[in-house]
Amino acid sequence: MDQVNLLKEKGNAALSAGKYMEAIQTYTEAIALDPKNHVLYSNRSAAYAKAENYAAALEDADKTISINPNWSKGYSRKGSALAYLGRYEEAIAAYEKGLELDPNNQQLASGLAEVRQQANEFGINKEELFAKLHADPQTREWLKDPEYIKIVEKVAQNPFGIQKIDPQMKDKRVLKTISVMLGINFDYSDVNMDVDPPAPERKPTQPKKEEPPKPKQEDLPENRRLALTEKDQGNECYKKKDFDNALKHYQKAIEHDPTDITFYTNMAAVYFEQKEYEKCIKECEKAIDIGRENRADFKLIAKAFTRIGNAYKKMEQWKLAKTYFEKSMSEHRTPEIKTILSEVEKKIAEEQKKAYVDPVKAEQEKELGNEYFKKGDYSNAVKHYTEAIMRNPDDPKLYSNRAACYTKLAAFDLGLKDCDQCCKLDPKFIKGWIRKGKILQGMQQHSKALTAYQKALELDPSNGEALEGYRACSTQLNSNPEEVRKRAMADPEVQQILRDPAMRCILEQMQQDPHALQDHLKNPTIAAKIQKLLESGLIAIH
Repeated sequence: MDQVNLLKEKGNAALSAGKYMEAIQTYTEAIALDPKNHVLYSNRSAAYAKAENYAAALEDADKTISINPNWSKGYSRKGSALAYLGRYEEAIAAYEKGLELDPNNQQLASGLAEVRQQANEFGINKEELFAKLHADPQTREWLKDPEYIKIVEKVAQNPFGIQKIDPQMKDKRVLKTISVMLGINFDYSDVNMDVDPPAPERKPTQPKKEEPPKPKQEDLPENRRLALTEKDQGNECYKKKDFDNALKHYQKAIEHDPTDITFYTNMAAVYFEQKEYEKCIKECEKAIDIGRENRADFKLIAKAFTRIGNAYKKMEQWKLAKTYFEKSMSEHRTPEIKTILSEVEKKIAEEQKKAYVDPVKAEQEKELGNEYFKKGDYSNAVKHYTEAIMRNPDDPKLYSNRAACYTKLAAFDLGLKDCDQCCKLDPKFIKGWIRKGKILQGMQQHSKALTAYQKALELDPSNGEALEGYRACSTQLNSNPEEVRKRAMADPEVQQILRDPAMRCILEQMQQDPHALQDHLKNPTIAAKIQKLLESGLIAIH
């Protein structure tokens, strides 16, 4: 327990210092030693949330609650993770449950108030949305497509997370859905430009006396009128992908009125389309300076920062992209930019992970892990094997070694996970299959252990460990066949297989002609079903 407390304090210090991945790893080591400690899962949930891995944060929050359902903080963790995932109704329920247990908890109360506000801002009633979509002729037809139904479900959950639903904005149905939902008409022919939408055409119901056309923007100064005319012409050229002429018109607009930020950002949009990213960045920087001098709307300044971020993103300069997306968020915070920022941060983490890879140092850490393992100091062995894995994540032996430590610490779920990764990286690594079989034996999952040992024996039929494990599992399964049958028949997947008329015919054919099995195993679907029946202990192949 002293070791657990030390690891917990170390994790807390890392979390406070903003070292979220280090905190997660430290809490994981502590959990391996004390898997029933709900506080450790709660702390790791907080670390995952800080690292913006909200799915993992929710999983740990659920684990916290399952261990100690009367601890209100677990519900606070769950509510927070659900809110970040846009699942507002579930988040509200989690906070309310926590307040039932601890009515005076200020953290739960403020969390509940905040998520209710978010639900009001971003949520929408699903029935109401489908009713609106049925009323629109275009979306009514789309509702016949199951893929479109999935889009609608996502929109209903988080209507402003468009980037998550359609990262490249390829499916125009996304924007149309949101326009129907909000009761407005989006012109989404161009998502990059600051283009003024054309006025809708109105057909007079009665013939009217012809009037001479009024001059456009007649109340504006002449230079401003000329500038806007050039901008409109530039926008038309942009839509036609006539980028050279678009630039000429935007330049003339600037000559007439150098104080309008949108002329500069539109020029930057052209450079972006031409893949002239450096020019795009310079134009946006100029736009920001002009915007600041002339007190432009903060949303326009945010847009210029976003465009710089997108240019750096295209150039794969991830850290600079992150800086400018953060600047955009400081001007105007939107769910779309937050999503893009998260993607960039994930890229940075991937690059850092790749840079951290060093097979030589991995081997050194592995040797240290081996030394601690021999001494029986399994916690420190886990630490060094974990470092070795981070240094060389494609080496299956490292996962196998760490799985052995987890087995010694009775952390079977973590050991099994490492064995699965080991066998995935190298399906011919016999030790991975044997270790997996032993862990499954320890978890009393003898039929699955039998399958693991079978894989090992396929690689080496004379392997003593695999043979011993296989016989032990077979003995265990055959010692009480009635119990095995009952357990198997309670499995819904097994029930479905046995109800399948085609499978019943195949099983009868296998009894009469054992050689027919080889032909059936060539079909992957049938092979998977036969494997399931083998694992369940209902059939055996001799």
